[in-house]
Amino acid sequence: MLNYIWAFMIMIGVVYGAVAGRMAEVTNAALDSAGDAVSLCITMIGVMALWVGLMEIAQKSGLIAKLTQGIQPFIRFLFPRIPEGHPAREYIATNLIANVLGLGWACTPAGLKAMEELAKLEAERGNPAYLDDGMGIVGKRERIASNEMCTFLILNISSLQLIPVNMIAYRSQYGSVNPAGIIAPAIVATFVSTLTAVVYCKMKNRKRKI
Repeated sequence: MLNYIWAFMIMIGVVYGAVAGRMAEVTNAALDSAGDAVSLCITMIGVMALWVGLMEIAQKSGLIAKLTQGIQPFIRFLFPRIPEGHPAREYIATNLIANVLGLGWACTPAGLKAMEELAKLEAERGNPAYLDDGMGIVGKRERIASNEMCTFLILNISSLQLIPVNMIAYRSQYGSVNPAGIIAPAIVATFVSTLTAVVYCKMKNRKRKI
């Protein structure tokens, strides 16, 4: 869907430029944007390498394991139906920690693994939509996301961020005099969004028993 939206916007821009007689500006903008995109990608690769490397060091040093244990009460509060010691707990904790640190690239694998484990948990509970029927886990059955899946997705989207790495990198790339100036507003905004998400999920989970 996004591909169609972007294609439509580009087409409208080109058509408008042709009708308005400003195709030279459209061409120059396209070339300049292409150069900016390459430059931004190089910058983001460096930032990603730095923070993912730090995340790897933190994991090897045991810091991530300690943080994971530290937020278990929060995980237990949000996901009371996930059994103690279930792999989904660890993946959810790792994902949340990476999100809080602003490491969107590092949190994605843990998030996918968490969803896989939550799907396995639904199969263990006997949810027919998640049982293997020989047609590729689900076959043609319609899946209904469990409370845990919905809560995890909403929490992932609204996650608190202490260090908005992406935004700092973007601001630095485009000449901001204070790229890190976004940190305080980002913490406030994401704290409010996370608090709202937690309250919303707890209210919905009381009404929806799946």
